[in-house]
Amino acid sequence: MLNVGLVGIGYMGRMHLRSYIRLAQEGYPVRVTAICDKDVQKFQGVFAEEGVKLPGTDIDFSPYRLYSDMEEMLEKERLDAVDLTLPTYLHAPLTVAALDKGVHVLCEKPMAQNAEEARTMLEAANRSGAKLMIAQVLRFWPEYEYLKQTVDSGRYGRVISASFFRGGPPTKHTHDNWMLRSATSGGGLLDMHIHDIDIVYWLFGKPEAVSTLSVDVLDDSSFDAMSTNYLFADAKVVNTQIDRVLCGEIGFHMSYRVNFERGTLVYEKRQLSDYPRDGKAFVPELSQDSGYYREIQYFLEAVRTGVPVERALPEHTLDSLLLAEAQRRSALQRGAVVAIT
Repeated sequence: MLNVGLVGIGYMGRMHLRSYIRLAQEGYPVRVTAICDKDVQKFQGVFAEEGVKLPGTDIDFSPYRLYSDMEEMLEKERLDAVDLTLPTYLHAPLTVAALDKGVHVLCEKPMAQNAEEARTMLEAANRSGAKLMIAQVLRFWPEYEYLKQTVDSGRYGRVISASFFRGGPPTKHTHDNWMLRSATSGGGLLDMHIHDIDIVYWLFGKPEAVSTLSVDVLDDSSFDAMSTNYLFADAKVVNTQIDRVLCGEIGFHMSYRVNFERGTLVYEKRQLSDYPRDGKAFVPELSQDSGYYREIQYFLEAVRTGVPVERALPEHTLDSLLLAEAQRRSALQRGAVVAIT
């Protein structure tokens, strides 16, 4: 039986907790034994100011031992792994603290605030021998897996062009408003754009250079709307965009369009459509499991069986973070082309 400690019970923590509960109900040998959050009001069901009722907050905390300090939790609990669903600025120090105790770590994206912090996480993993995986969830999202398989198999030939988008209204109800403050979240670049940066890297490898434009709305250097062009040796046209200040009740959106020599894939409004150049369009049959459930199951299997974490190697998520830093430099220079070394 794998004993897991969940650190952070905000929106993403609740999403992860539901996956652990489902896995346990299905007979997988895992249990969350402890939950840690410094905002102890959450343990009384208070997840937002002014009594606003948030979906998914009706949690029965009685099966878990509750903590407000992770160090205390690590001292008192016999844990195989911790799942860190925390503000970005806490990722590196708490990951290192857990790894140095010999505890395996699943850490939410982005890996860290910068590459220097991320390298300390890698060093701690190598030093301890414990596993480290960064939850770049799109690598486990069925529609993005299908895209990856299409690229790698070459069934539609080479990629001609690709565009990726995600966006929505500003995030509300995070502790101390951490999500909207650049100092604690990294702004739109690390909160949202990192998803599609990582997908570009996962699909196509490192580009030769990047060019990024951005607009700050919520904070200084908050990168709330961004557009990046990636330069590859084979001249395919690749672009990623985010906008986290969309208005009104539009809600969250993510989509992609990838055009190959012999077909096109379009994912929008939560449906993937496959358009062969010669033949009728169709909707592929894909797993209905969420990417969160699938990434957690993958991590647990790596811990349980001792196999390497190959799908989301921390070395690769560090490379994605380095790409993000290059895009930051480009944005601060109003779209200057920045070479990737």
